[in-house]
Amino acid sequence: MSDMRVNLCGVELKNPVIAASGTFGYGMEYSEFFPLSRLGGISCKGTTLLAREGNLNSRIAETPSGMLNSVGLQNPGVDQFLSIYLPWLKQQGTVVIANLAGHSVEEYAAMAEKLDPSEVDMVELNISCPNVREGGVNFGTSCGMVEQVTGEVRRRLKKPLMVKLTPNVTNIGDIAAAAEAAGADCVSLINTLTGMRIDLRTRRPILHNNTGGLSGPAVFPVAVRMVRDVYQRVKIPVVGLGGIASWEDAAEMMIAGAAAVQVGTATFRDPFAMIKIIEGLEAFAAKNGLGSITELTGTLQEW
Repeated sequence: MSDMRVNLCGVELKNPVIAASGTFGYGMEYSEFFPLSRLGGISCKGTTLLAREGNLNSRIAETPSGMLNSVGLQNPGVDQFLSIYLPWLKQQGTVVIANLAGHSVEEYAAMAEKLDPSEVDMVELNISCPNVREGGVNFGTSCGMVEQVTGEVRRRLKKPLMVKLTPNVTNIGDIAAAAEAAGADCVSLINTLTGMRIDLRTRRPILHNNTGGLSGPAVFPVAVRMVRDVYQRVKIPVVGLGGIASWEDAAEMMIAGAAAVQVGTATFRDPFAMIKIIEGLEAFAAKNGLGSITELTGTLQEW
């Protein structure tokens, strides 16, 4: 039996499979299907400083091999996360990762101060949000903004800090390097790709927000390439996500350089997707004589 444990920035995960933020809520619904203790960790629903209602419907659209979403970070706010959801999560026997989203550096900083004394194991910084102080440009598309927001959070947070990167950039390696320079302990990628679908009858976008984030198997090859690029660029660990739907996908992502993986859209199709991925990785590691699943990370042999 191979050792499935992964040490991510000083936090031990019992296996490398994490529920991706925005697709798993706080795990309450999925706990009716399987014990959440089976998972390596849970990256919780994106949390903002104040409660948000999210965008108007329609917020979801199916696409070939994936889906578009523009839910708009609907959540109860950081105070309710800490007082209601976190105590329940800490009883589930898995690593709890808080996912932070904000529209100004000050919002991110204020949430970091609230989370630092809490019982969350790690913080994931969602920087795919528009900076209202800079004309709505996403934080994650500029090295300067990435350094600024990561640095401000780092100064207020002693817990391990993971920065979640957007793929909607020219060079994701530069963005990852900026996060590393500002104090990130690891990076996760990719967030969704920006896309659009149009209703032929009305000639209006299907999503009320006009555009949305594309996820699912359609984005997997892009994610693999970007994980490989970032793994070769930075020294901090990389967490791979984007279209993982099987244990083979997870193994491929780890070979490209991921120390751990996050699974999201696949759980909408199959609530047991992550359990099947964990079991598949266990069998693969044993069959290939791996003493530890970590031996898989970064073993890509390029031509």
